[in-house]
Order: sequence, then C-alpha cells, then structure tokens
Amino acid sequence: MSLPEGKFCEIDNDLSIHYHEEGAGSVLVFIHGSGPGASGYSNFKLNYPAMADAGYRVIVPDLIGYGFSSKPSDREYHLEFFSDCLMSLLDKLGVDDCVLIGNSLGGAIAISLSLRFPERVNKLILMAPGGIEDISVYMGMRGIQAMMSGFLSDEKLTPDGLKNLLELQLFAPDTMQDLLEQAVSERFPVMEQQPAEVLSTLKVPDQTEALSQIACPILGFWGMNDLFCPPSGAMKILDRCNNTRFQLLTECGHWVMVEYPELFNRECLAFLAE
Repeated sequence: MSLPEGKFCEIDNDLSIHYHEEGAGSVLVFIHGSGPGASGYSNFKLNYPAMADAGYRVIVPDLIGYGFSSKPSDREYHLEFFSDCLMSLLDKLGVDDCVLIGNSLGGAIAISLSLRFPERVNKLILMAPGGIEDISVYMGMRGIQAMMSGFLSDEKLTPDGLKNLLELQLFAPDTMQDLLEQAVSERFPVMEQQPAEVLSTLKVPDQTEALSQIACPILGFWGMNDLFCPPSGAMKILDRCNNTRFQLLTECGHWVMVEYPELFNRECLAFLAE
C-alpha cells in the first residue's frame, strides 16, 4: 500500500510541505517523529480521522525530509529548521492558534513551538517527546542506535531490514504483523528518496531547562518499554510544567498512538473538550 497524497503548500526557500487536512473547527496539528520513511499519515492514520469526526480541523504535515515534502540534501535538519518550516506552513494556512500533537521528534518540535510562540499554542499532546535529554542519552538507546546504523550504513536498508527496525517501536510486534507490513509498504518508497542528511545532520538540543516556561496545558503519553526515548522523561515534564498529566503504559513501546489507538483517541478527545 502506497501513501495517499494530500495537499501541498509552498513555504520559504523553495520548499514544499505536503499535508493531509480534514474536518472543520478548532485546529489540531499532528507532528510525526523521525526515522526512515516516516510521514504524518503513516504515524497518525489511526488517530486523526477520529479527531476530524469529533469536530476538529486536523492538519497532518510531512516534515521537510519526510513523506511527500521536499527533501533537500543541502540543509541541516536541526530543531529550529523544522519549527520554522512548520510555522511557515501554519502562516500560509491562516492558522493563528492550535493544539500541537507530537510524537518523538514531533514532540520536541511541539515543545519548541510552544516556547517560541506561546500565543499560538493552546494545548500540547506529547507522546514520548524527544529533546529533553542530552544527546548521549538518546544515542545510548537501543532503538536510536539501530535507526542510525541502519539508515546511515553503506549497505542499503532492505524492506526486511526496515521491518526489523520498525519492530523496535512496538512492545509486541508479533501481534501486529499486518500493521508492520503496511508500514513497510508506506515507508520504504519514502526512505529510498531521503538524503542521509535527514539523520546525519539532525540536531535536537536538550530543552529541559526551558520546560517551566510552557504556559499551556499538557497531556502526555509514554510507553514503559520505549527503546527510543527513555520514559523517565515523563517525570522531567511533570516536575517542571504546570497543568500537566501523563499516562504511563505498561506493555507499550514508542508508538502509544499505534499500539493503543482507541485509548489514545479517547483520552485526547476528553482533554481537548476540557
């Protein structure tokens, strides 16, 4: 199964962002994580339709370097670059304020935007966000090590190799083989077009000391079996942020919204309605 194509928006510096959009009402922006072949649709296809059906306008972009968006090889893929590009998209779409829903790298971007543009972020929903540990901590995680070595190796990552990598996102991959096969078919064609710079130049600073400056309410999720971002990060956010709650899930890896979509959608909708 190939990725469905949505809409395209030209932003600054001759870059184009691809995104899916559904529904009407208050705006929710879904921000996906990193990794070979990632895209907004692949990350959130089990979630954003439920939010649109509940009366929200959902925007699901592909970050630059991912999905159908531009994939330049002459840029450094650092946090500010991703944040600037996403804010340019929201400006072009006339979105003055929104709720940000971010997983992994997408969570780090959501935190960055809430700090840089607090007047435009009403609430945050974070799933195992990055950007709240020193880089050495992330590089010590089994999943990150596998992702970096697999994507940046001189030997091209095969579909089977990609599947093995994606299995590390899940607590019980043997029970989700159909989903994994679908993910490989969606991600592999994207991965083949991605320049190495997407990961080789990736720079996400530790934002821990700035967390106390976040003014909006936060709902968080974290799988206790996460091999990419250590779940101890949840306590960092709870210790430093007001009006915040986290759900910590046993028997769950890095993809809470994929492994427990009904729970995730239900809890998000309740939080959004408050």
